Amino acid sequence: MECKNLYRVQEKDLDRLREILTICFKNDPLYSALIEDQETRERLMPHLFSCDVTECFETCEVYADSEELKGILIVSDESDHRHAFYNYFVSLKESLVTDGWLIHEDPSTRTFWNFMLGKDYLNSAWTAQLHQTRRLHVIYLAVDPAYQHHGLAEMMMQEVIDQAEEHGMMISLETHNPKNVAFYEHLGFKTFGVVEKAPFHLKQYCMIRELGSEKPNSL
Repeated sequence: MECKNLYRVQEKDLDRLREILTICFKNDPLYSALIEDQETRERLMPHLFSCDVTECFETCEVYADSEELKGILIVSDESDHRHAFYNYFVSLKESLVTDGWLIHEDPSTRTFWNFMLGKDYLNSAWTAQLHQTRRLHVIYLAVDPAYQHHGLAEMMMQEVIDQAEEHGMMISLETHNPKNVAFYEHLGFKTFGVVEKAPFHLKQYCMIRELGSEKPNSL
């Protein structure tokens, strides 16, 4: 995917990328459920997103609204299997680092076991049910709170939609924040299913945008 109107994030931008993800997701329902203690969450999340940023930079396409990185968009082209083995080992390595941080920051191992129990919330295994190989998957969409409500999220998502339409691809994503569902529906997405696993009181909204979907009325 080549988003000509977005800035492709460079290695020099990774600290800012980690920072914006940490800021935007610190109160996300997913991380609030898995990392129950707020102080532990504040210590741990920068390390978790450092691992995520490293993996995503090596295996996905990472864009921002501009060089200032007010908003970021991370997308995986699920139809591109050329680097499957390399991506697998990068993911494995970062998972081991993540596990180390989970135990280091919470020696009780409660957070570690929450991540084990909540693994279905932490992956996109549900997309196997789509039986669709020509697909883009949005991993992260985030806008710095200081720049929200200026249309940046919709602008970045429109780039993905345009690319998907041009190349005949479906788009998939998941969100754990029910407030985001209406935003994605506004862009032509629909809810494919909802993941809800005990012991967590947490819903993962699995959403897709099929080729040729029309945008409904404005929010």
